[in-house]
Amino acid sequence: MELSDALERGGIADITTVGRKSALPRRIEIYFHNLDGILYIGGRPGRKRDWLANLAASPEFTLHLKKGLTADIAASALVVTDPDERARILFRILTESWGSDPEKAREALPIWVEQSPLIRFTVAVPSAP
Repeated sequence: MELSDALERGGIADITTVGRKSALPRRIEIYFHNLDGILYIGGRPGRKRDWLANLAASPEFTLHLKKGLTADIAASALVVTDPDERARILFRILTESWGSDPEKAREALPIWVEQSPLIRFTVAVPSAP
């Protein structure tokens, strides 16, 4: 499997961030999404996420692909804060990635926009030798 295929598919991966207080590496399993060639990480509403605070403080992280292709890729995050952009992206994640009914997704969207973690990220794709 090619790296571009793995990124296009999205799915489960790990990320390693730098702790904003400890400066120690923090690795967690997470789901990433590819929407029209743009990469995102989001999550369910309801609680604060250390990984989001870590990326807000230090946006560089490592994406660890582990399904179909194993690779560690340097990446950089940008926290998505604009409510309209958040609504657009989260609706697509809910309906396209997670298969939620569009009507139910629309009903739940205000809470998701207000409370869900959401970043857009880019990867440093290694050049061919």
